[in-house]
Amino acid sequence: MTDYPKIIQQRGLYYDEIEIGATYRHAPGRTVTESDNVSFTTLTMNTQSLHLDAHWSSQQEFGQPLVNSMFTLSTIVGASVAQLTQGTIVANLGFEKVNFPKPLYHGDTLYTETEIVDKRLSSSRPGQGIITFRHIGRNQHGDIVAECIRSTLLWESQAKHREATV
Repeated sequence: MTDYPKIIQQRGLYYDEIEIGATYRHAPGRTVTESDNVSFTTLTMNTQSLHLDAHWSSQQEFGQPLVNSMFTLSTIVGASVAQLTQGTIVANLGFEKVNFPKPLYHGDTLYTETEIVDKRLSSSRPGQGIITFRHIGRNQHGDIVAECIRSTLLWESQAKHREATV
């Protein structure tokens, strides 16, 4: 027995720890407030009335303001960081197939899951690999409100990384 406490540092997964086909459910969910939506929308200089003007929005198709879709996208990706890429990512490579099939409203809770779609070792960067994620955001009713395909560059495990650099 030791006289010092065990230290556990949270991190994401390395390339070689990720399996194609696995699905990760991220916690906690995130209840979105009007303040979240207005802050994000104005910080990003998006003057869309659909996000900022409750009266105008009430007269439109959805009858109320919509949460900015870029906030929704950022939140579903952000929800995955602690579990998948914290400290193990080299770079975010890009997004494709971004969809918002249903709106997200103030007061809705956003739940996120990530499916591992593909992976391959980098041919030009030893000790690194490319992971393709499918991020899915659902509201509290289980409706998909956002989904995207994202590619990232991750380190292989520290042991393999050290071997490659020695």
